[in-house]
Amino acid sequence: MNVVITGASKGLGKAIAEKYAEAGHHLILCARNKDALLDTKKHLLQKNSNCQVEVMATDISVKENVTGFGKYCLMFGTPDILINNTGSFLPGSIHEEADGTLEKMMDINLYSAYHLTRLLLPKMMEASSGHIFNMCSVASVKAYTNGGSYSLSKWALLGLTKNLREEMKPFNIKVTALIPGAVYTNSWSGTDIKPERIMQPEDIATMVYAASMLSPQACVEEILFRPQLGDL
Repeated sequence: MNVVITGASKGLGKAIAEKYAEAGHHLILCARNKDALLDTKKHLLQKNSNCQVEVMATDISVKENVTGFGKYCLMFGTPDILINNTGSFLPGSIHEEADGTLEKMMDINLYSAYHLTRLLLPKMMEASSGHIFNMCSVASVKAYTNGGSYSLSKWALLGLTKNLREEMKPFNIKVTALIPGAVYTNSWSGTDIKPERIMQPEDIATMVYAASMLSPQACVEEILFRPQLGDL
């Protein structure tokens, strides 16, 4: 299968890429950092000789770059799975965060997924198959202090996911919202949070892969993940 994953050089994106690489799928990956992305490609191919990995370093918070990456993906045929994982977190409160924070969060967390999905959907609709995953957040379903514009963008992404799910039913395309709480990635390094208190990236990757392997008539619409002891 052709599996497109954005933000794939680290954290959740990399863990999900590893899961599909282990199963021998064809991966088309993007991330902003070229060196990190090439390291990820090397790592995946060294561990999994039966997979194929294509990479493109680009910042898909910029619409023109999304267009370039979308065209790159279609060079390898119709995508079977699209995982809109690109995201960023800027803490703050709506009433006092820096001007431009909302626009930045929307560009990264919402518009990247919106534009890439629209570029790839025609071929998926033509094939009458496929699965789209959008990396939402518990901030998509629960307001919390210091969430600010990040929360706004993630609520919007969940709304996009729900609407897309309804639109794509007649085309046999599945759409799933991933709604994770705290996951131990690089963003937690340097903090006093212990890894065993929160989830691991592999936990999310395992569930994504499992949901994508169900029968054609089954669709997991939402997956809500939380640490065993609850949110921080």
